[in-house]
Amino acid sequence: MDLVILGAGGKLGRLLRPLFPQRARWLTRADVDIHDTAAMHVALRGADAVICMAGVTNTSAQPLHMNTDVAVRTLDAARDASSGRVFLLSSAAVYGAATGACAEDGPTAPDSKYGESKLAMERVALQHPHPSTVLRLGNVAGADAILAGWVPGFQLDQLPDGSTPRRSYIGPNALARTLAALARTSALPHLLNVAAPGCVQMGALLDAARLEWKPQPATTATIPTVNLDTTRLRMFTEFKASDSTPIGIVEDWQNRKS
Repeated sequence: MDLVILGAGGKLGRLLRPLFPQRARWLTRADVDIHDTAAMHVALRGADAVICMAGVTNTSAQPLHMNTDVAVRTLDAARDASSGRVFLLSSAAVYGAATGACAEDGPTAPDSKYGESKLAMERVALQHPHPSTVLRLGNVAGADAILAGWVPGFQLDQLPDGSTPRRSYIGPNALARTLAALARTSALPHLLNVAAPGCVQMGALLDAARLEWKPQPATTATIPTVNLDTTRLRMFTEFKASDSTPIGIVEDWQNRKS
């Protein structure tokens, strides 16, 4: 199949490209400007599927509302080029501080500007006539604030019960396999949570990676748990038991060229 991946120059694209289990056309901003309609039409012509990893984060110079613009321009180009399904990356941030397992058809309540921008992008994509699937991505080991963001003296919130915040995670190899499997699947829903099943304590990840950290008291802004319900995702791909454990996630991250 002809798979096009946009945003290859970003943090996630650079992490996944060496691991991807099938051939794809990885395009950076230097290869094609998403805002160049003619160039996008050429780039996406004949594509069986398009994964758009391009987007704006909290640390980007561009305004967050550009996430919607990027999605619309990609969908427009795919429609005009008669491409296949477009995959757009959203975030678990759309769920905010929700309690319990967060399902795709459950409530959303983003508590950050970033989460709000991703939810706005999702709603616009839902109304677009070109087929798309929005991937609400959990934390990715190696593109996260804990493992990738570790520095000496790293501090991590500790909850009153002595635990650390729990998050849905996925290793980069597992994510690459998952994206490749979804790209090969013809019938998909509009929304999919993407993470390994369950969630892990952030402190346990640092311990598994043998990265020293210091606890600091959690504040009212600390979200204790973000647990993505992956029931729907597991209809289309499989996970190993180790994909959901701190040691397995860390080994996946450390063995990035496996």
